[in-house]
Amino acid sequence: MAGAPRAPILLILFLCIIWTSTVMLMVTATSAESSSSVEENCTMMMKYKDPKQPINIRMKDLMSRMTLAEKIAQMTQIDRASATPEVMRNYSLGSLLSGGGSLPMTNANVEDWVKMVNEFQKGSLSSRLGIPMLYGIDAVHGHNNVYKATIFPHNVGLGVTRDPDLVKRIGAATALEVRATGIPYVFAPCIAVCRDPRWGRCYESYSEDHKIVQQMTEIISGLQGELPTNSTNGVPYVAGKNKVAACAKHFVGDGGTTEGINENNTVIDWHGLLNIHMPAYYNSIIKGVSTIMVSYSSLNGVKMHANYDLVTRFLKDTLKFRGFVISDWAGIDKITTPVKANYTYSVQAGISAGIDMVMVPFNHTEFIDILTGLVNDNVIPMSRIDDAVRRILRVKFTMGLFENPLADLSMVDQVGSQAHRDLAREAVRKSLVLLKNGNNTDSPLLPLPRNPNRILVAGTHANNLGYQCGGWTISWQGLSGNNHTSGTTILNAISTAVDPSTEIIYSENPEADFVKSAKLSYAIVVVGEFPYAETAGDNLNLTIPEPGLSTISNVCESVKCVVILISGRPLVIEPYLSSMDALVAAWLPGSEGQGVADALFGDYGFTGKLARTWFRTVDQLPMNVGDSHYDPLFPFGFGLTTQPVLGSS
Repeated sequence: MAGAPRAPILLILFLCIIWTSTVMLMVTATSAESSSSVEENCTMMMKYKDPKQPINIRMKDLMSRMTLAEKIAQMTQIDRASATPEVMRNYSLGSLLSGGGSLPMTNANVEDWVKMVNEFQKGSLSSRLGIPMLYGIDAVHGHNNVYKATIFPHNVGLGVTRDPDLVKRIGAATALEVRATGIPYVFAPCIAVCRDPRWGRCYESYSEDHKIVQQMTEIISGLQGELPTNSTNGVPYVAGKNKVAACAKHFVGDGGTTEGINENNTVIDWHGLLNIHMPAYYNSIIKGVSTIMVSYSSLNGVKMHANYDLVTRFLKDTLKFRGFVISDWAGIDKITTPVKANYTYSVQAGISAGIDMVMVPFNHTEFIDILTGLVNDNVIPMSRIDDAVRRILRVKFTMGLFENPLADLSMVDQVGSQAHRDLAREAVRKSLVLLKNGNNTDSPLLPLPRNPNRILVAGTHANNLGYQCGGWTISWQGLSGNNHTSGTTILNAISTAVDPSTEIIYSENPEADFVKSAKLSYAIVVVGEFPYAETAGDNLNLTIPEPGLSTISNVCESVKCVVILISGRPLVIEPYLSSMDALVAAWLPGSEGQGVADALFGDYGFTGKLARTWFRTVDQLPMNVGDSHYDPLFPFGFGLTTQPVLGSS
C-alpha cells in the first residue's frame, strides 16, 4: 500500500509523455476541452511550458530535460530549402531562415508564407520537447523578400533624414509586415559605419558618422517595441505578437575594411574601434536588441567569427549582452583560407569564440556531428554549449514563442498597406539630397512647373522598379523590371504629378539630335547604379554606369535638365556637373517613387543633408569628415533646400 499514492503521479507522467511526443493540441484537431486537463497537469510537471513561471525558471527546467543532441540542435540554423517538417521534428533544430531570394514560390503571397512557416513549426512542435523553432529573414528595407510588401529606402537614404522617429515608425511597419507572414525574427538593422563607399554594402549603412548610426538604432524600438522602464540592461526584449526580434549587425568593424573590400580586414587601433564602429552597439544593447550577428570581416588580421576577445570578453562580459550571438551565412566556414579547409577547426574556433547560433544553411548534419564530437572529446566544454542554449531560449521565451508558435492570417492586410506605403513615400522625400539647383541662387530650376507643354523623362532608372529598389529586393542581388513587386516608378509618379495637358516623352537613352529638335520645356534624367549586394557591389571606380553618362550628355547638353541619381553611394560626378541644371541624390528609394515627384514639383521642400562625404575622385578614398586630407566635392552635411510651392497639390 505504500506505493499506492504514486499511481496518480505515474499516470500524469505517462499522459505527459504521450502529449509531449505528439503535441496534439498544436498539430491536430483534437478538441481543447478533451485534453485541457492533461495539458494542465503536464504544465505542473513541466515548468518550461508554464507562462506564469519566471523566464529563468523556465529556461532552467527545459535545459535540465535536454540531451546534448537537443542542445546542439538549438544552436543550428538552416535554410528553408534544406528543411522539411520531418527534419525539424527529427533533429529538433532551433532555427530556420530564408536567405536572400529563398521563397516558398515565385510571387508567393502572404498565405503562402504563413502556410510554409507553420508547416515547419508544426514539425518542431512535434519533437520530443516541443521547442518551437525561430524563423529569421533579412528585412533590411521593409519585408524585402516578399512580393507586394512595402519597400522602404535603403539605410544610406534614411541616414540623410537624421530622423530617429521616422526610422522607428519604419521599424514598426516592417515588424507588422514580417509578422503578417508568420515570421518573428529579422536580420536587421545593419549598424555598420561605412568609411569607404567602394564597399559593396555601403548602402546598408546609415552614415560614415557613428553619431548618426547611433541615432538610427531607434529602429530597434520600432521592430521590438519600447523597453519597459524596469528592464535590465543587456537583456533582450520583444513586446508581443506585433513585434519581431531584431539583429544588430555585423559585429564589428565591417564598414572599415581596407579599400572597402567586402569581408576584408579592418586595420584600426582600439581607440578607433571604440569610437567609430562600436558606439551603435552600445545603443542597440541598451534598447534590448535580441541578437547580434558577427561580421565576415577580420579585425587586425583576426577573423571576427573566431574573435574570442571581442565576442565573449567584450560583447558578452563587458557590455553584458544577454541575447544570442549568431554567425553570418556559413560564416564559420570562412574562418579558414581556403573556405572550409578545416571545418572541424572552424567549428571549434567559432563556438569557442562565443557564437551561439550558427547558420549552416545546407549541411546541418556535418556541423552537428563535428560539434558533438568536440564536446564529447572535452575540446569544447559543456558550459559553452549551455551558455549558447540559455541565450537562445531566453530570446524564445521573451518573445512569447512558446505561447504563440503558430501564425494566423489576422494580419494579412498589413503587407503593402496604404499606411505603410504613405510612410515609405514620406521617407523617400525626406531622404533626397539636392546637390545643385541652377547655376546660381537667382535662377533655380526646382521646383519644376507642373504644366509645361512638353517634357522628356529619360534614363534607365526612370521606369524600372527593380533598379529603384536596389539589391536585397525579392532576390539577394536585386532585379530589373516592374513585375517582381508592386510600387510606383519615378516615371509614373511624374505622370501623375504634372498637368494632364502636359505631353510626356519617355526614352531610356534618346539621341542628342532628337532632344535638340523636340521643343522640350525641360527634361528629367533618372540614371544610376544597377542592383547589387555584398561583394558583387565592391567597386574601385565608382563611375556612373553606361548608358547613364551618355544619357546625361545627350540630354543635358541640349535642354534644361534635372538629374536624379539612383545609387547606393556617392559616385564620380564632378566632370559632368556643369552640364546639369539640377542634381538630386535619391539613393535607393524603394517602391514609392511618388516621394521623388513630391519634392521635384514642390509639394514638399528638399530637406535632406548628406550623411556621407561626396568625394571628387576615388583617389581621395577613404575620406571622411574630419580627415586631414578632406577636400570633398560636397561635404558631409551639405544639402540645398527649397520651400513648398504655395497651393501645390
